[in-house]
Amino acid sequence: MATTGKQLFTTLDADGTLTVAIETVSLPDPTGNQVLVKMEAAPINPSDLAILVGAADMENASYSPGKFVAKVPEPANAGSKARHGLKLPAGNEGAGTVVAAGDSDTAKALLGQRVSCVPGNAYSQYCLADAAMCLPLGDHSAEEGASAFVNPMTALGFVENAKMDGQDAILHTVGASNLGQMLTRICKEDGIGLVNIVRKDSQVDLLKELGATHVVNSSDSDFMRQLCAAIDDTGAFYGFDPVGGGQTVDTAFKAMEQVAVSRMTEYSRYGSTQPKRMFIYGRLDTGPTTLSPSYGFGWTLSGWLLFPFLQSAGQDTVSRMRKRVRDNLTTTFASHYKSRVNLEEMLTKEAVTDYRAMKTGEKYLVTPWS
Repeated sequence: MATTGKQLFTTLDADGTLTVAIETVSLPDPTGNQVLVKMEAAPINPSDLAILVGAADMENASYSPGKFVAKVPEPANAGSKARHGLKLPAGNEGAGTVVAAGDSDTAKALLGQRVSCVPGNAYSQYCLADAAMCLPLGDHSAEEGASAFVNPMTALGFVENAKMDGQDAILHTVGASNLGQMLTRICKEDGIGLVNIVRKDSQVDLLKELGATHVVNSSDSDFMRQLCAAIDDTGAFYGFDPVGGGQTVDTAFKAMEQVAVSRMTEYSRYGSTQPKRMFIYGRLDTGPTTLSPSYGFGWTLSGWLLFPFLQSAGQDTVSRMRKRVRDNLTTTFASHYKSRVNLEEMLTKEAVTDYRAMKTGEKYLVTPWS
């Protein structure tokens, strides 16, 4: 028998009109390895915002109960041509209780349990999810388990990726973020060197309280000197950046090269041979990534996404990562939320303006039944 509930959809038309609205939908009974989850909590992550609001002009959008309509300017709209006319769900991850299951043993074993899941349509009252991708939460609440996948597995993924590449130190350009705080705890536990870049003295204090030893404030007048000293001390020629646009990656490469050159015993007009690598894993700044020819010739810039990494890491590694997250949900991988909103409230101008700003420590949690 079909199950009825509310669900959020986002549609971008060819003329740049973005419509995000709550609709009532009917979900079929789960089959095979599927489970039906009554969703209780779902975070709004930066990775959700691209499809939820993107580059739309939200200040001049039209807001009504359970809906907003906004304009996406060119060329952002042209760059999204592939999704024109598609009505898409949103919400990468969340947590809730399994209320129905397909006929596989894996699915039936989850019946009645609270789980975290990655359905891709978590901004809903009910979701169909793959049982293999569900993490039983045991005694943990839905709120504690709502962010159990994207940020924890990404932070762990950085460390796993570094180890696979023979690195024992990491540079992270947004150190005080929710993910950055997790990364700080992981690196401390695993003995991995970490250089955190932040923007405020209060963020320096926050990370120091978590046990960070190298935190550099980009607002300080001697920022580059501090950054070079931290890289020199840790050997962090390997970094991750969620900003994407602007000169953040450029600054990191310049500092790495300055350290590498200072270690050279002979001059080379080509710069150092020290391998330097940065990964862009987000687009907090949607502008162009600016690079300058000043890093020697041993540098690499790549993209980094969680799911491709998990596919390449192998099942044993992924299972070990998931177990570590589950065992440390309220410590190493704890998430904190500024506000809680239901499906209708998340589409108000006040809420959209606030969570779209992606301020450090001001994460939103969607509670579909509140």
